Amino acid sequence: TKQQYLQMALFGFGSNAELTIHLNEVAKRKKVAVKDKNGNPIKVPLFTQDEDISGKLLVKLTKGKKLDHQGIKIELVGHIDMHYDKSQGGDFVSMSKEVEAPGSLTEDKSFDFEFKKVDKPFESYTGVGCRLKYFIRATIGKNKAHKEEEFAVYNVEEEPETQSSLKMEVGIEECLHIEFEFNKGKYHLRDTVMGKVYFLLVRIKIKYMELQIIKRETLGAGSNAQTESETVAKYEVMDGAPVRGENIPIRLFLRAFELTPTYKNVNNKFSVRHYLNLVLVDEEDRRYFKQQEITLWRNKLQAFDM
Repeated sequence: TKQQYLQMALFGFGSNAELTIHLNEVAKRKKVAVKDKNGNPIKVPLFTQDEDISGKLLVKLTKGKKLDHQGIKIELVGHIDMHYDKSQGGDFVSMSKEVEAPGSLTEDKSFDFEFKKVDKPFESYTGVGCRLKYFIRATIGKNKAHKEEEFAVYNVEEEPETQSSLKMEVGIEECLHIEFEFNKGKYHLRDTVMGKVYFLLVRIKIKYMELQIIKRETLGAGSNAQTESETVAKYEVMDGAPVRGENIPIRLFLRAFELTPTYKNVNNKFSVRHYLNLVLVDEEDRRYFKQQEITLWRNKLQAFDM
């Protein structure tokens, strides 16, 4: 845009050229919402792990100007930003192609590019403390004009093997004994969590009970690891006091929430885990809870509207 061009000129990033990157067949692709560097939501095209990435770079010269350069290159980059410690971030995928040898441009020119069979092993992710992103970057040598065009990657997984049910208990001696049973421990992102709550002993006055899904993001490893927790789903199981012997069904539709899969040790930088958290609150607002880790996985490409 004109504003971007003026910013580039102001900061010495090249006053003779404006770069535009067009990815092929973008109109036919699903779009997903990501946040730009200023935290504003933008829509970007969605790809899978093993898809080729191709497109066109347009170099538009300032009218009447010649552009001397030390080569023009296109890169496909997978990058992790660590918000709390920038030094811990870095590229995990980096492929580069020179589309124009050093020389001069005297008129606008376009360049086709294609990256075939590039392994994109991790999903795009925006969290509290980190961000994983993919982009195409075009750079003009010497002139130092550059442009980035982001895209997203989602990876569909195979259905886990047969699972057994999950069982948990919450107990306070001679006051409360509750058992929970969920149908399984691994759910795809549009699945339904089904289960039951059994009240075996109730001698405290319970005001309400809710089921939450907690997302726990762990950055780094070992003694330097940092953890951020976020409640990403909430469902009121009951409102009012239960009685002994009562059992209450649970049905939580995951498709109603914007969830991510479980990620374990992504490039030795971060992990994302999920927990079912059952919370009981009594009439004195004391909270009792029990957590159980679950696994979330992606069974189909799903784009969210902004």
